[in-house]
Amino acid sequence: MSRSTMDLPEQIALLPDIVASKYLTHSVLSGSERPPRVALLRASRPIEPAASRWDVLPVRQLIDAAMRRHGGDRATADAWLAPRLHATLRMTRREAADTGLWNFLALVVAPDYVLWRHRGNTKEGERATADRFVGVHYKQTFARLWWAAEIFRDGDDYEPTRVACGNQDVLNTMLRLEVIDHRPTARAVVRLLEKGVVSTGRQVNGLGTAINAAASTLVYDVLAPDVGPDTEARRYWIDEAENAGPVPMDNLPFGPDDGRAPSESVDVLVRRFAELFAEAPIRGKEREIPTPIPNQGVSLDKPYSPF
Repeated sequence: MSRSTMDLPEQIALLPDIVASKYLTHSVLSGSERPPRVALLRASRPIEPAASRWDVLPVRQLIDAAMRRHGGDRATADAWLAPRLHATLRMTRREAADTGLWNFLALVVAPDYVLWRHRGNTKEGERATADRFVGVHYKQTFARLWWAAEIFRDGDDYEPTRVACGNQDVLNTMLRLEVIDHRPTARAVVRLLEKGVVSTGRQVNGLGTAINAAASTLVYDVLAPDVGPDTEARRYWIDEAENAGPVPMDNLPFGPDDGRAPSESVDVLVRRFAELFAEAPIRGKEREIPTPIPNQGVSLDKPYSPF
């Protein structure tokens, strides 16, 4: 189903979980009925203060473009939409943690996209699961894309996000791990994907399990320290939304220029994760990983491969 832009509210609002869940009937989840727009709008609370970064139309235009471009393989829409959604919805992590925003996008702005992307992916048949509309950040349709872009970007560079979101098991497995919030960890995972060291779903899941298990004995922020993002640069990027205009459709946009993960820390974790992956008991592993060699002054500009 397609929603005319004439039917859209002007700005994103906050829709409480309890209200959103109430209207997730079997008919809505199957697409045979639309969510009750009027009732949902009445239950929603405006975001204050109003700002152009909360405009609905640019988000809806991105969603429409994603469906047009990726109708042949809907999973590929994730890698295209994630960086552009993040660059359009410029906000802090605190703001993004409000589930009401994502509920509103899923039920009021683009319920058709949720069904287009996720209906039929369950054993129940041609229905989307409720957690794609109202759910945790690694399951909800739009929250998982925004957070994937936030976690896997490298400063203003969204290319690592595109790589990460190109593998569904990264979204389904890695995004659940608390340790992935450590920037060098996220960057090291993407580096292994870029090098082809891990590629299949089984390999990604095995790597995630190994990284998570090792985190109980290895403190990654000590082993590979991060200087932390530049909060002032992040605020400047958010304020710039008033005059930013639409994001490019054919080239990656730029994220907040709040600093990149330290290359030395990323290199340390690439080596460590490669060792963990080589030792992990992964059924059907296609090849063994050679022992990484010592640090040789690598940088992020020319990614180093120890393999």
